[in-house]
Amino acid sequence: MPQHTPPRPICGHCDGFPTVTITTGQTTPNGQRQTITANCPACRGTGHTTTHVCAHTRIGA
Repeated sequence: MPQHTPPRPICGHCDGFPTVTITTGQTTPNGQRQTITANCPACRGTGHTTTHVCAHTRIGA
């Protein structure tokens, strides 16, 4: 029998659209728009949240 994996929850920060391309407003020498790619920092470009929780500690009060 096939093993079914449960669907992972979609990232709440990017709503499942983890990578976007942004134009810089400049053009390349061949006339195309110059772009940069940005990944969602919360899911690191996967579009899904992880099942484990990373513990963040605060130093001080």
